[in-house]
Amino acid sequence: MSPEPLLPSALQLLLWHSALWMVQEATPLGPTSSLPQSFLLKCLEQVRKVQADGTALQERLCAAHKLCHPEELVLLGHALGIPQAPLSSCSSQALQLTGCLRQLHSGLFLYQGLLQALAGISPELAPTLDMLQLDITDFAINIWQQMEDVGMAPAVPPTQGTMPTFTSAFQRRAGGTLVASNLQSFLEVAYRALRHFTKP
Repeated sequence: MSPEPLLPSALQLLLWHSALWMVQEATPLGPTSSLPQSFLLKCLEQVRKVQADGTALQERLCAAHKLCHPEELVLLGHALGIPQAPLSSCSSQALQLTGCLRQLHSGLFLYQGLLQALAGISPELAPTLDMLQLDITDFAINIWQQMEDVGMAPAVPPTQGTMPTFTSAFQRRAGGTLVASNLQSFLEVAYRALRHFTKP
């Protein structure tokens, strides 16, 4: 009997395996055992701590300077060139472990620079700003060390790029309101992603 009729089936099987491999490659990464639970739980704790610091800054800006509605300052933020950190690899639609950790670290690095640019915002806000900077730095260091431990760290560390220049006290305070608001949105996405990675 001629083997030729079997060839289409063999070809179909090969194509099916190829298609399955491509789907698996394109599927966002889910939870992974490559990250220790102790690291993930510490990250979640650090997110909550930075969120509390950010909330304290927002409340003080609102109480002392009546800057309570960041949505009213969006146009000023664009004019000042205040950047936002992307977290596309941490979104529920495209969650990817390596990309998420790298974007999370890069974002924290960006917020370090933005908070440094706000130096001199006001004497009464300086302690709150300093605490926020310190906790963000600790969080970024924790993530970088873990990425190095598991071989996920990029070959070239991230750079902050050009930071906005605030030329008046009002610009610094308005900038502080926007940075704190953007940071909270950033942390909400990060928290959901980290919670996902803790699942077995």
